[in-house]
Amino acid sequence: MNEELFPRERAVVAPGAVHVPGWLGADLRRELVDACRAWGRGPVPFRHTALPGGGVMSVRTVCLGWHWQPYRYSRTADDVNGARVVDFPPWLVGLGRRALAEAYGEDAEAGGVTAGAHGVAAGAGGMAAGAGGVAAGAGGYTPDTALINFYEGNARMGMHRDREERSTAPVVSLSIGDPCVFRFGNTASRGRPWTDVELRSGDLFVFGGPSRFAYHGVPKVLPGAGDPAAGLAGGRLNITLRETGLPRGA
Repeated sequence: MNEELFPRERAVVAPGAVHVPGWLGADLRRELVDACRAWGRGPVPFRHTALPGGGVMSVRTVCLGWHWQPYRYSRTADDVNGARVVDFPPWLVGLGRRALAEAYGEDAEAGGVTAGAHGVAAGAGGMAAGAGGVAAGAGGYTPDTALINFYEGNARMGMHRDREERSTAPVVSLSIGDPCVFRFGNTASRGRPWTDVELRSGDLFVFGGPSRFAYHGVPKVLPGAGDPAAGLAGGRLNITLRETGLPRGA
């Protein structure tokens, strides 16, 4: 799955937004698929999220650590069955830190985290002076929630911003299964300019710093065969790791 005739290159899509093709090896992809299946069995199962306006999201979602519903976080899935979500596993923290180090380097000047409270950067607007980003090493990154989305059929994701978090720490996105068109936009509106990136199984995409609150979405999942090496027969699995900045004891 990750063996390319012409290897794809790491790309900086926007300041603080980095695409690393083929970062997840087959063993780790399989481990993540198995874990997502276990998490999806409950206590809170995968569900199609209902939106306040009456619409229903086409992707199916399950959360770890904190439950996301439009547009807030809680420890219990009050819009599903009221159960408390699965705790965020420590090994995913380590994976998130490795992902950040891969995308930014250990000094993370282009979008890493600072050692401030809940990972929120000190300084004007949460951004450090320097080459367009937040300062600090990947070791300070401590994600405490994961949103796991499964795309099948014609599922897609409209342009949106991840802005319910109190932390400005980067978002780590991992893709497994069918490829997709990932549309990465700007911080001002859902419209252009944007860049379309093809994300394939095993790809890593990180966005932080000046791009942390950029609009983004998935207008199309491309026909594929999933990722048999990872135990996924079809569809696309996307795992996003985030720091909420919310009290840990809540």
